[in-house]
Amino acid sequence: MPSTTPEFIPESTTDDAVQAPAMDLASRSHQIWPVFSAAELRRLERFGHHARHADGATMFQAGSSDFGMLVILSGKVAISRHEGLGKTSPLSELVAGQFIAEVAQLSGRPALVNGAAVGEVEVLVISPESLRALIVAEAEMGERIVRALILRRVGLINVNSGGPVLVGPRGNGNLFQLQSFLASNGHPHTVLDPATDAAAAALAGRYQPTPQEWPLVVCPDGKVMKNPGNAELGRCLGMLPDLSGDKIFDVLVVGAGPAGLATAVYAASEGLSVLALEQRAYGGQAGASARIENYLGFPTGISGRALAGRAYVQAQKFGVEIATPASAANLLCDSWPLRVKLCDGTQVRARTVVLSCGARYRRPSLANLKTYEGRGVYYWASPIEAKLCKEEEIILVGGGNSAGQAAVFLSGHAARVHMVIRGAGLAASMSSYLIDRIAATPNIILHTHTEIIALEGDEDGLQGARWRNRQTGEECDCSVRRVFLFVGADPNTDWLRDCAVAVDEQGFIRTGFDVTRAECRAHGHAAPLPYPPDLPERAALETSVPGVFAIGDVRAGSTKRVAAAVGEGAAVVSQIHGFLARLPVGSA
Repeated sequence: MPSTTPEFIPESTTDDAVQAPAMDLASRSHQIWPVFSAAELRRLERFGHHARHADGATMFQAGSSDFGMLVILSGKVAISRHEGLGKTSPLSELVAGQFIAEVAQLSGRPALVNGAAVGEVEVLVISPESLRALIVAEAEMGERIVRALILRRVGLINVNSGGPVLVGPRGNGNLFQLQSFLASNGHPHTVLDPATDAAAAALAGRYQPTPQEWPLVVCPDGKVMKNPGNAELGRCLGMLPDLSGDKIFDVLVVGAGPAGLATAVYAASEGLSVLALEQRAYGGQAGASARIENYLGFPTGISGRALAGRAYVQAQKFGVEIATPASAANLLCDSWPLRVKLCDGTQVRARTVVLSCGARYRRPSLANLKTYEGRGVYYWASPIEAKLCKEEEIILVGGGNSAGQAAVFLSGHAARVHMVIRGAGLAASMSSYLIDRIAATPNIILHTHTEIIALEGDEDGLQGARWRNRQTGEECDCSVRRVFLFVGADPNTDWLRDCAVAVDEQGFIRTGFDVTRAECRAHGHAAPLPYPPDLPERAALETSVPGVFAIGDVRAGSTKRVAAAVGEGAAVVSQIHGFLARLPVGSA
């Protein structure tokens, strides 16, 4: 596993620190383990209640204990982490004045470490709700707490521990997919190869997985699963909460890319209850960008994962409920409140729905493409993929900004990057600064008027690819084991058909005055609607369905830039307030 770089670094750090290849956590121990003064401890009293633990008592366990924050008033607490199967190692020993918590505790998720009392221990127990209130009410202490939470998560990721244990043979495609899912969500984990680790070999001997059942996954609470899907893994880690209750949210955000996260942060900070659904990893396609250099306020650039990671922590700070991976299957608007049905059949209800569901990666028409996805074919370029490419020749298909960022990033790891585009050049689809950088990178070779026509491989994965020059018809076989596809995306709107949300010819969602009178829906709702949907006061980001808004890349006419997506995510909140203000008194 690669070391974590910038995903969760607080904004108070410098740009140089954010972009550093690895963090020197030892020099920041005073930030990781701050000590509250007696006066600060007295101020904390109003946010929690007292609890006592006998010497040697287990206070909490990884994977099975959830709490907000424990402030040590007397005694000591020994913190340990899981190293692997049945093994733990000490992390630290905290004393009076220090606190116990990690990023997961902001949203009440299970702890990632273990804690045991050393001597008689008295603590102040602060619930997740009270912890969020504390961070907002006590600004200076709140900043120190959030910084410590973030750095503690970075520390767990840096040593690849504190979460689930993935056991599988090196190069296994299913193992790679789960690693990628966890890394994209900034979740610590351990990977063990049964060929080199005795404990992993013993587990494999006990469960006897077939080739299709790799990897084995040991959840923090000890449960063992065979090749779980992302949703199963998300449930075992508390990332996918139970959404089957009767709660009605003020705002339901579908998609936690930059636009959706912006909506979640601004709406929750203004007192609205918010649920965000994300089908794979927060940050969306922007989260896969190796470096964004034209985002305002970051002159040295920032990775998409770093930007998304900051927004994700902000959302949790303000109480946003985030469910990952949670895929929306249908938007049901024949009654009110609105309902979104998930792929597992669960339905969630909300007064307003914000569609920030972005786009799906476009897949070329290659006969055996799916066979090699995750086994040589990739749709993003993270440090995990970069590590696989070390000193290899690779192919990267695409000519947009994301493709350019990926090519430059991967060129620092691969021996050679063959950049394949169908057009005559990059100027029509890529920013000039990226074009200049690609031209100045000697191991990036640009192939114009070219397309991939075949993939070749065996049971071990991809072994080669064939491309063809569209002008001359000349074909070339290239012995590569990694192909990266950045060939654009299609709007993720097929799941909206039952609600008849109006879209344009390409499938992007129409909003505001782009919605025609004939496309408006004002009937079929159980509660009276606040206004006829075709009147001039119709909100600019509202769709043809009252109370349903669209922002970001999925919206017709949107500017496909991260800054524009964030701007729309912020702007839609005032329009949501306007819609809610017009609802009849006593409506749900």
